[in-house]
Amino acid sequence: MNSDPTASSTSAKEAPIGVLVMAYGTPAGLDQVEEYYTHIRHGHAPSDEQLADLIARYDAIGGVSPMRERTMEQLTAISKSLDALTESDSGSPRFVVELGQKHTTPFIEDGVQALLSAGAKVIVGLVLAPHYSAASVGQYHERAMAELAGLGEYRAIDDWSQNQAFVDFTAESLRSQLTAAEGKDVVVVFTAHSLPLRVLENDPYQERLVGSAQAIADAAGIAQRTEDAENERATSGGAVWQMGWQSAGRTPEPWIGPDILEIISSTAEEIPGGEIVVVPQGFTSDHLEVLFDLDIEARRAAESVGLTLARTETINADSAVMKALADLVAEAAS
Repeated sequence: MNSDPTASSTSAKEAPIGVLVMAYGTPAGLDQVEEYYTHIRHGHAPSDEQLADLIARYDAIGGVSPMRERTMEQLTAISKSLDALTESDSGSPRFVVELGQKHTTPFIEDGVQALLSAGAKVIVGLVLAPHYSAASVGQYHERAMAELAGLGEYRAIDDWSQNQAFVDFTAESLRSQLTAAEGKDVVVVFTAHSLPLRVLENDPYQERLVGSAQAIADAAGIAQRTEDAENERATSGGAVWQMGWQSAGRTPEPWIGPDILEIISSTAEEIPGGEIVVVPQGFTSDHLEVLFDLDIEARRAAESVGLTLARTETINADSAVMKALADLVAEAAS
């Protein structure tokens, strides 16, 4: 047994920092949809009708979601940014990055074990979702901490919804859409995944979403939609913004709203022939909830009532945002 404290200190210093990048996960192909859906439903298999509906949605966007590919691109970009930090500063720790997913392999627990096998004693957890909720981001961290219990230190990055790179990217994309819609009355709808009202009691999810929406809207120069919408449009180039929700689960309990489809219906009466610009700020990559729920279903609903629907880009693997996330990881590791 080595009792040299200097040697022990050197060994600890050389241990890499583990980085667990976490995502929701998506099936790799249509043959995996049932297993994936069953996992989401906590082991309860979907009905034939539910399964057929979900498969039809995947078929509509090409048979498979690009989310898996986009997630790996994000992981690679974050890892490269962390490598660059280490190379530019000899005192910076070495980082080892692994993926952990909520509903598909590699699962969160697999990612933790891979980092432990790589020698990590400290693991920084980063969820590829900007806004904290105990029912979403919190669950990712809980699973990671449970797997790590007694084997290392866990440091969670809970929320990055006010990160300047994220705000700047989204505001720039929004300004681009507003320029394209110049001359029209526009309602900008900031969306995120709806959650059951019961899980949002004393939870900051809605507050965080309103906060980032306000920051993005301020950067784009548009006012919030209120009863005095006409005056607001006159002072912000014909556009106003509001919060909306999407992709609520098909359960009998109440979910937070209004849903984007409801907003489209009411907006058609207020600004006939106008435009809806959707800002899916709760999502960080192109996937089913964006490519089907917005680009197909919501656009179809808008067109049916005489509105145009456009949306801003998701961040995917934008280099500035991925570097900013890497900086958050490095800060948490220090």
